[in-house]
Amino acid sequence: MNTKVKTTAPNAMIEKVEALNDDELDELCDAAEKAILDGNGFGWLKAPSRTVLERYWRGVLLMPQRDLFIARLDGAVVGSSQLLRPPPNNEAQSHSAQITSFFIAPEARGHGLARGLIKLAEDTAREGGYRQVDLDMRASQQAAIQLAEGAGYRRWGTKPRYALVDGVYLDGYFYSKTLVDE
Repeated sequence: MNTKVKTTAPNAMIEKVEALNDDELDELCDAAEKAILDGNGFGWLKAPSRTVLERYWRGVLLMPQRDLFIARLDGAVVGSSQLLRPPPNNEAQSHSAQITSFFIAPEARGHGLARGLIKLAEDTAREGGYRQVDLDMRASQQAAIQLAEGAGYRRWGTKPRYALVDGVYLDGYFYSKTLVDE
């Protein structure tokens, strides 16, 4: 079952998906490649082969602890994020989920899709009984930092040498947001 959320842009949509058809998979791989080449590739610095990307996305859909959200603009898949839930044996951290692998293709930015992806991930976490959502990113990702802070995430830590990009170490920022009043 897919969950859909309309954004403020009339031609934009955010969905939680449990399956992708071949066209959607192709569009998601295209969007991921563009984001990677633009420097926002959720860990990748160079676009891997299409086969690797396809296997990656198919694998995400098979993982029971992950929810995949996609962003559409004019019907085409242009971005995604994932909600990672802790494994069942991690009772001490069972209150917290993590948003990961978050990106929007460069040509699709500015339509509220990133905010929509975060909101649907948070709503899904809240419905799943999670009290907190965490995320992290490179210190160089200014747009993502502004988005997270604007959405109410609080930076609680910095990790030196979080990432190595073009031979330069970059810090990483860690954020949390409480989803319930305590």
